[in-house]
Amino acid sequence: MRKYILILLGLGTTFMTNAQEPIFVQDSLKCISSQFKFTEGASVDKAGNVFFTDQPNDKIWKYSTNGELTLYMDKSGRANGTYFDKKGNLIVCADENNQIWSIDKNKKIKVLFTDFEGKKVNGPNDIWLDAKGGIYFTDPYYQRNYWTRQSPEIEAQRVYYLPRGKKQAIMVADNVEKPNGIVGTPDGKYLYVADQKAGKTYRYKINADASLSDQQLILNQGSDGMTLDSKGNIYVTGKGVNIYTPDGTQIGHIEVPEAWCGNICFGGKKRDVLFITASKSLYTIKTNAKGVE
Repeated sequence: MRKYILILLGLGTTFMTNAQEPIFVQDSLKCISSQFKFTEGASVDKAGNVFFTDQPNDKIWKYSTNGELTLYMDKSGRANGTYFDKKGNLIVCADENNQIWSIDKNKKIKVLFTDFEGKKVNGPNDIWLDAKGGIYFTDPYYQRNYWTRQSPEIEAQRVYYLPRGKKQAIMVADNVEKPNGIVGTPDGKYLYVADQKAGKTYRYKINADASLSDQQLILNQGSDGMTLDSKGNIYVTGKGVNIYTPDGTQIGHIEVPEAWCGNICFGGKKRDVLFITASKSLYTIKTNAKGVE
């Protein structure tokens, strides 16, 4: 029988499955800054620098591997979820006009996606890119105070796939109520999708044509954002951060002293620092796990 050990970590509480291989090696969370309104969209570039959004303030921030926090972009299209492609472009869910953007190293913006079958989608929220450069994105409806519209043009809240170099997206999942957090496995075989309204997280098989099949319930928890480590453990956000094995067994919880945790990623030169965007703040905690994104 597997034994569980409870360890108290200052600001956080973490469960571990093996005393010789604890998930966390630092005794407390570190608050980098609390100058934001609502942080979201954490992602990491090839060097290990972490980028995240402050959506209400319409900004993208950068936290470098040398510990420097700087404003990366103002007027970011109300960027929400973000992800880096293989060329180093920052792909963002530009929620202001329900688009997806690519931002290159010179901060030149290219609009990749504008509508689905002539209608504005609800609001691209979170994204994950496959090895082909195709973009999976969730499309829940959250009414924004900066929109002129007061109702959705598309009633269904779905998951879409945008093939690399194409303008037209493909609907790949409509068997969810309000999809939000999303992440795929490094081998490209599976995609995790969190259904925030249903309070569930599902795993889909990714087919050769990028379609999804074989929906499996993995967690009885939704999530605003998700990430994976090299062992396939799943990190989900909400009231703090919960950590699960690939089969859905909970092995950890990090308490975060904020109302809500929006997103999460591994960063740093060794991808062993967990970055948590939480309400008005950005937090980090050093781990002996390794991120795969």
